[in-house]
Amino acid sequence: MAPVWNERSDDRGAVSEGVVGSRLLRGLRMFRYEIRCWHDGRIPDVDEAVDSPHTLSRDTEMARQVLDLLPEFPRCTWGADELHTGDMWNSNSLVSWLLARSGHDLTTVTPPADGRAPGWSAGLVVAARQASENDDPASTAPRAAREGG
Repeated sequence: MAPVWNERSDDRGAVSEGVVGSRLLRGLRMFRYEIRCWHDGRIPDVDEAVDSPHTLSRDTEMARQVLDLLPEFPRCTWGADELHTGDMWNSNSLVSWLLARSGHDLTTVTPPADGRAPGWSAGLVVAARQASENDDPASTAPRAAREGG
């Protein structure tokens, strides 16, 4: 997930797009984000990562599932709580939603030391809701997330 404007290449692997801040701003490129996925892609702010990477699985099928789910990520307004999860929607929501929907065990995943992950629970709550609606046993979202708390 990255701002639309920070990568000028036409071949930047955008699979979906959303708005930042307010739906009223969606017509302005400056207030849109993209979900990107392409071979040898780059993460513009990788140097800002606090405590990563962490290997959650070496299962290639789970990795494929994460990639296959990217276009299905709910395109909510970044920084808002449109889905009434109690948390804002952002890149942490993307990561937690993808991992939960692809069946990763998230019971041992925690925020970085002395850090926090705003938006993480929003992704878990939405993934749990979707799993419940679909009776999908693949979601491993913690009980609190499944129950919306």
